Amino acid sequence: MRTERLVILGGGGFRVPLVYGALLGGDSPIGSVVLHDVDAARLTAIGGVLRAQAAAAGPGRAPSVELTTDLTEALTGAGFVFNAIRVHGLEGRVIDERVALAEGLLGQETVGAGGIAYGLRTVPVVQAIARRISLVAPDAWVINFTNPAGLVTEAMAAHVGDRVIGICDSPSALARRVGRALGLAPGSFEADYAGLNHLGWLTAVRQGDEDLLPRLLADPAAVESFEEGRLFGASRIQALGAVPNEYLHYYYDHASLIRAELAADETRGEYLLRQQQECYAELKSAASPLAAWDAARRQRDATYMAMEGLGERDDAEGGGYEDVALALMLAIAGNRPTQLILNVRNRGTLPELDDDAVVEVPCTVDGAGPRPLPSAGLPGHGVELVKRIKAADRGVLTAAATGSRAVAVRAMAAHPLIDSVQAARRLITAYQARFRELDYLS
Repeated sequence: MRTERLVILGGGGFRVPLVYGALLGGDSPIGSVVLHDVDAARLTAIGGVLRAQAAAAGPGRAPSVELTTDLTEALTGAGFVFNAIRVHGLEGRVIDERVALAEGLLGQETVGAGGIAYGLRTVPVVQAIARRISLVAPDAWVINFTNPAGLVTEAMAAHVGDRVIGICDSPSALARRVGRALGLAPGSFEADYAGLNHLGWLTAVRQGDEDLLPRLLADPAAVESFEEGRLFGASRIQALGAVPNEYLHYYYDHASLIRAELAADETRGEYLLRQQQECYAELKSAASPLAAWDAARRQRDATYMAMEGLGERDDAEGGGYEDVALALMLAIAGNRPTQLILNVRNRGTLPELDDDAVVEVPCTVDGAGPRPLPSAGLPGHGVELVKRIKAADRGVLTAAATGSRAVAVRAMAAHPLIDSVQAARRLITAYQARFRELDYLS
């Protein structure tokens, strides 16, 4: 297996050391890592953490690291491009949250008004990046982690086709937890999963021809032994006949989450912004940059979805996506057939959606890339919700392509957690007042 050049866009991001750390285990197709970012100071800070990781790994075990703010220089010669940018930074996430909350609506970064706003300012940027990749590194595989991940992957696919693959750790982590609740060894079962990014359901757990999920659903204690079971409750999961992704909490329990966020001292974005600013300031002079970063990372993981009812995680699995990214790169670079849940073009997998719609489903991956596996499809109760969210995503793509403010308003109003043209107009007006990136809408 030849070694590849991995380019990380958003290379000054807080979670980049997780990706680099996954490459240090010895079984990696990556020989060099290039960090690209528009913020040179953040790039330098994270570069220091990676150098400390490389030193701790020992001689010859770590990929080389380069830093650059020049996109073309970064992409030249890339075998893989990991897209993890955040347009307008965490400050933008705070604005997304606060503008929505002022309307009494959810501002979470991938769900509802916040997700639509984030998409509207991100799609033009990632499309420009995708065009550059198609020119400078046409043979590179693009691994997208930028949120809203399904929408962004679909936007980039218009320029790089099936060579862009969206990843998320939530579905695979859900499958692992359900498997443990059933007492199954890792790798001994296959999970059926269907939906969109942050909007999917685990619908079966298969060993051979047997589906073991009904056995789990018949045991309320077993259901509530893992995070999603506690989050949604055994009776609701039994009624659904499927285990929802944790992000369905924002749809199923919308009103209670709004009340909790309005009562909180700070939003999740405000917490992360404050913590991250403190961490980057410390990294400038830290005697041990890796220790300083790791302490901040552990605190961040422990409080993930705390406001949403999970409390502090004792068994926080952290990013997890870095392992999905490594498995994906190994499957492609080494032509090792692997099954992963990914965001890819539908290609008839879910009949309720068109072929070009990016969906989140199990795939087989090898040197030719991912291919969706035959699917049992969406649970009946989820079909209309998935259709409405995809319609809102398509509205964002059309607004970005045309620069139409009216289309952006319609996309916002189409989302089921907004469902109001008047509120959508106020939201777009408020977001345009705060984001220069939305000046293209007129």
